[in-house]
Amino acid sequence: MMAGSPSAFYAWAKQPDDTDRIRKREALEGKARQLFNEHKQTYGYRRLSDALGKVGIKSGYYQVRHLMTRLGLKARHPKRFKVTTNSNHNEVISTNSLDRQFDVVAPNQVWGTDITYVWTLEGWLYVAVVIDLFSRQIVGWAIADHMRTALCVKALQMAFWRRKPAPGLLHHSDSKNTCTRFQ
Repeated sequence: MMAGSPSAFYAWAKQPDDTDRIRKREALEGKARQLFNEHKQTYGYRRLSDALGKVGIKSGYYQVRHLMTRLGLKARHPKRFKVTTNSNHNEVISTNSLDRQFDVVAPNQVWGTDITYVWTLEGWLYVAVVIDLFSRQIVGWAIADHMRTALCVKALQMAFWRRKPAPGLLHHSDSKNTCTRFQ
């Protein structure tokens, strides 16, 4: 005795063999992994779906997104990096008066400076900061689209304008390891 209608049986019989579906899914998974790894694991579901299409495997964005989730494929976002330090130079290196003595007993005795960079939609921006080592407070800063001396000078001018330090201030920079005592 049959449990179900004859039309349901014939509909079931016309379905493709499960082994065909499994084989197609395994081929898709294998090719998706291969393309994902070939592109240094940076492809998201849209780019991976487009890459699969270029090799003749039709798949939609959402199908590939679901596939990537199931396979645990997560796109890496490559970091933007820019070299800003040139340690190979023939310039004179100043003596390190600070000598890693960062414990300061009063404000405006020792200032440290540094430059960093940030990627924005407009391109690289450089930030120069002056920090009072006593309070660890930023006392001067400047932002520009270049890393010329003027950037650091503007940050130092702001610090002097804001704090008006007494003579004897030690200014330390890791750039060429310079220490300057202002009189």
